[in-house]
Amino acid sequence: MSLTELFSAGGVVMWPLLLFSLCAITVTVERSLFWSRIKKQERRIAKDILQIYRANPPAAVAKLKNNINLPISRIFLEALELEGASPNQFRLALESATQAELPSLKRFNTVFETIVEIAPLLGLLGTILGLIRSFASLNLGVGGGNTGLVTGGISEALVSTAAGMIVAIFTLLFANLFRGFVKRQIALLQEYGGQLEILHEWHYNAVHEKGKEIAYASNR
Repeated sequence: MSLTELFSAGGVVMWPLLLFSLCAITVTVERSLFWSRIKKQERRIAKDILQIYRANPPAAVAKLKNNINLPISRIFLEALELEGASPNQFRLALESATQAELPSLKRFNTVFETIVEIAPLLGLLGTILGLIRSFASLNLGVGGGNTGLVTGGISEALVSTAAGMIVAIFTLLFANLFRGFVKRQIALLQEYGGQLEILHEWHYNAVHEKGKEIAYASNR
C-alpha cells in the first residue's frame, strides 16, 4: 500500500496529524540548527573570554560584542557592562541575564509538548470514527453487511492510531533531546559564570586595594 493510500485509509484525522508532523519537523530543524551553532562555538568562546578577561577586561568586552549571537556572550556582556559593580551586584546581573535567556533556550517547548499530547488523542479519535464506520456498515439481518465498508472502517481505525503514535513518538524523542541540551546549557552557564565571578572579584579587589594605596600615599 502506497503512502497516498495509507493517508486516505486513515480518514479525516490524518489531515491534522499531517499538519502536526510538518510543524514538528519545522521546529526540530530550527532547534537543531540553533543548538548545533551553540555547541560548536560556545565552549571555545567562553574559555577565550575568561583567558582574555584575566589579563585585559576591556578586550574581553570587545570579544563578547563580536560574538553577541551566543547566549553566553549576551549574559557575560550584561554583567561586564556594569561599571564598578560589586561582586554581589555582578552575581545578580549574571543571574538576571541568565533568566532572560531561558525563553530563547526553551523556545518551542510548548509546541513539542502540545504535539506529543494531542497526536495520540487524534489517533484515538480516528480509531473511534473507524469503528463507528465499521459498526454502521454491519447488517445483522439476512445477507450480512457490506464487507468493504467494514474492512475500510477497521483500516481507518488502525492507520489513524499508528499515525498518531508515530507523530507523538518522533516529537517526544526530539523534545527530550532538546530538554537535555537546555539542562547542559544551564550547567555550562553556571560553570563559566562562576569562573567569571571569581575573576571579577579578583579585579574588583585589586582596583580597590590600589585605590587605598594611592589614597594612603597622598595623605602622607
